[in-house]
Amino acid sequence: MSEYVVLDPAHPIPALGHLCALAVMAKAPRVGQVKTRLSPPLTLEQSAALNSQFLRDTTENLATVARGAGLISYTPVGEEDLFDGLLPETFALVPQRGNTFGERLLAAAEDILTIGYGAVCLIDSDSPTVPTAAYEQAVEALLAPGDRVVLGPSDDGGYYLIGLKHAHREPFERIAWSTEHVLEQTLDRCGEVGLEVVLLPTWYDVDDAATLDMLKAELLEDVAPEFATMQGYEAHHTRELMAAMTAVQTT
Repeated sequence: MSEYVVLDPAHPIPALGHLCALAVMAKAPRVGQVKTRLSPPLTLEQSAALNSQFLRDTTENLATVARGAGLISYTPVGEEDLFDGLLPETFALVPQRGNTFGERLLAAAEDILTIGYGAVCLIDSDSPTVPTAAYEQAVEALLAPGDRVVLGPSDDGGYYLIGLKHAHREPFERIAWSTEHVLEQTLDRCGEVGLEVVLLPTWYDVDDAATLDMLKAELLEDVAPEFATMQGYEAHHTRELMAAMTAVQTT
C-alpha cells in the first residue's frame, strides 16, 4: 500500500474548489519502463534513476506554488508504492485511464475536476527545471474569472503543461501526438471553439541525448537554454545525480 492518498472521482471533495490541481503525468518509476529514450547514452538503470530525480524536483517545485495542490496522475494501477519516498508528503495520487495519450490527458482532466478541484494543470514529468514562476502564472490564469486554456510551450513544438477549468475535449482531439505539431494543432482546436489561450514561457522536455545535453549545460555549466526568458528551477536532486554520473564517466 502506498504512503500517499489515492483519490477517487467517485468520492468528490467539495472543499478543494478554491485550488488548482498541479498534476504530473507519470509512469511508475520502474527500470526499463521509464525514460528509455535516454538509453543510450545512459543505461536503463541510469535512465530510471534520472526519472526518479525528475519527479523529486518537479514535485518539490510544484509544492511551493501558491493555491496549487500537488498530484501524480499515474499508471499502471497497482504500482502506487513505487512512488513512496519520491514525493512531498502533501501529494496525492490519481489513477490514469484511457488508451491513447490524448484519451489519458482528457480522462485525467475529467477525473481531477470531478474530484472537486477548481482547475487543473496536467504537467509532463520530463521538465525538471521549469521556472516556478511559470507554474505560478498558470495557476493565476486558471483561478481568474472566465474560461480559458493555459499552455506551456516546449521548444520541440509540444507542451510541458496544459491547464483547464473545464474538461474540454477539443484540445485533445485530432492531435498528432509526439510530433512537432502538437502545440500548433492544440491552438487550432482551441481556436475552432473560441477558447481563450494563455501561453506560458517556453521551456523544454528532456527526452533524448540532445535535450539531456541541454539539461547538463543548464545544471552543471550554468548555461541557460537560448530561448529562456527567466531563471530555471534549481532541480538539485537532478543536478546531484548528473554530476555524479558525469564524474564516473570522466574517471
